[in-house]
Amino acid sequence: MIKIVSFDMDGTLVKSTFADNVWLEGLPKIYSKEKNISINLAKEYIYNLYDKVGQNQKEWYEIDWWFKKLKLKEPWQSLLNNYRNTIELYPETNETLEKLKGKFELIIISNAKREFLEVQLKETNIYSFFNHVFSSLSDFDTVKKIPFVYKQILSKLKIQPHEMIHVGDNKEFDYESPRKIGIKSFYLNREKTDKGNNVIFTLSKLEKLINNL
Repeated sequence: MIKIVSFDMDGTLVKSTFADNVWLEGLPKIYSKEKNISINLAKEYIYNLYDKVGQNQKEWYEIDWWFKKLKLKEPWQSLLNNYRNTIELYPETNETLEKLKGKFELIIISNAKREFLEVQLKETNIYSFFNHVFSSLSDFDTVKKIPFVYKQILSKLKIQPHEMIHVGDNKEFDYESPRKIGIKSFYLNREKTDKGNNVIFTLSKLEKLINNL
């Protein structure tokens, strides 16, 4: 019996515009202003730093670490606040959560830092839908949602793998990773570049799929 439905955040419930704006526009803009260089030079320098650090390092995701590394005076919190207006839910997110909330406990499992998650949840007013919000990095010191993360969450929630479903837009970490420990999962492929019994193109299909299990 399914007790919990778990969602990824960016690319699943909300569009990636917020994170993209913070990292690709906002941080270079602050660096450009404080160091008195052109925005193009600032972007080139920071983008190269992103590549050098790499997505497998936890520092890559930590906004406060970047502010310290770049020796910026402006508080990092202001950067997140400046781009709150770019946070946008997918059209079907609210309706899907409304349908599922009364039937299951809903949770979020994301690799985003909790600072980002908190801003997005408050700005979109979907916080009340969720019983728990987990960040693989903030809660488990792991940059990706590897099976270890899902095992830890199952233990914390005191449930078995077959009692939970996860859905997200990353094939490896939202679909394959939970399945390795027995959690049923669905791959959200909005670009429609993949297909299969466990592939969905929109969250609107999720309720029907769960009911048919």
